Amino acid sequence: MLYAILFLLCALAAAWAVTALAHWHWLLGVLVFVLVFALMHALYVLVWWLLVLPVDRSKPLEKQNPRAREACRGVGRFLCLYGGVRPHISGEEKLPTDSRFLFVCNHRSMFDPLMVIAYLHKWNISFVSKPSNLNIPLVGDIAYNAGYLAIDRENDRAALKTILTAADYMKRDLCSIGIYPEGTRTKDGELLPFHSGSFKTAQRANVPVAVACVRGTEKIKNRLFLRPTDVYLDILELIPADRVKAMSTAELAEYSRKLIEEGLKR
Repeated sequence: MLYAILFLLCALAAAWAVTALAHWHWLLGVLVFVLVFALMHALYVLVWWLLVLPVDRSKPLEKQNPRAREACRGVGRFLCLYGGVRPHISGEEKLPTDSRFLFVCNHRSMFDPLMVIAYLHKWNISFVSKPSNLNIPLVGDIAYNAGYLAIDRENDRAALKTILTAADYMKRDLCSIGIYPEGTRTKDGELLPFHSGSFKTAQRANVPVAVACVRGTEKIKNRLFLRPTDVYLDILELIPADRVKAMSTAELAEYSRKLIEEGLKR
């Protein structure tokens, strides 16, 4: 929030300078405001990237970079702020503080993981995401250093490698892992079938599964810059590690999906 105010003041000062002092047309002042505001954010990401120092992505992380984690939180906060997200979070007390866990949730919008990154920062959750997200210049390097992983669902061998790496991260207490078992965002609000393979990560790492549901993020795009959107993130249940181990991945997928179905009816 502090950085957002600072960037806004810098952009306003630049716009005022070119209109009041240089006597430019006010439309050029608006253009300068937009450009300076965007530039300040680009510099913010660049500074974090320089502080993080990218590593070789062909190898799993030895340890999480705390600066990268903080940078992800900052970006998440910025985007939620500008998206007008008004967060309502419940069930946080169900999340473990003494062990890593697999976080699973339904997927409605690009703001779903941003909510978790920004407001569940305490639990250090890094996401498994589509490859294009980790290919974003600068941002992708920062995310990788924070423990985020790309999964190619079209390539079974590559997807298995990602699952094994995610399990390894949790085993080594590097971070908890977040994943969307639907595999993609729903376009009509209806819950999509779950990919049961997503739950192999928890079984291999011998960690509990935190089941959550999110509501309201799908409304943000139609209200962007117009009015705030109430977004609800509910932690529904923590499935203990021994129970996760005893169930098949298909059973875990079915059970988690039913929990989320009921959660969405609230």
